[in-house]
Amino acid sequence: MQAIKRILTPVDFSDNAGKIIQAATFMAGTFKAELYLVFVAQTFEDYSGFFVPPINLPNLEEELFASAQQQMETYIEENKAMFTEAGVAQVTGKVLSGDIAEEILKYAVRKKIQLIVMGTHGYKGVERIMFGSVAEKVVKSSCCPVMTINPYREECEDNTK
Repeated sequence: MQAIKRILTPVDFSDNAGKIIQAATFMAGTFKAELYLVFVAQTFEDYSGFFVPPINLPNLEEELFASAQQQMETYIEENKAMFTEAGVAQVTGKVLSGDIAEEILKYAVRKKIQLIVMGTHGYKGVERIMFGSVAEKVVKSSCCPVMTINPYREECEDNTK
């Protein structure tokens, strides 16, 4: 196995994203690796069979993309101290567009990522049935190891006492 110098973490800016980013930051600091944060804006093409929206989709998608890029930049700036304190070599934020799992996998190949750190829960209920688990798709198809984190699970306690 090669040295881990580039770690990729998909983010969705949810309340639980912080737990995943903290774990990724710890790993990046431990390995003195670069940390790549990506947000994938799912395109409305995925929903085209369900409804015909009464709005101009290209403009809405551009606005969502621009908003996500601003949110990414703000998030990195607000957490700069955490990244520095952990010893992360460099943090790069990127907003992509398309199928979430496919874009994560393509970006990992393009950036020669050696580890992906991601959450296991995003979609729930009907959405999960329709679109599947992003983490599951990434784990099955990734070119590198994937560390998954369940942000809803409490930390394990030592019950051996």
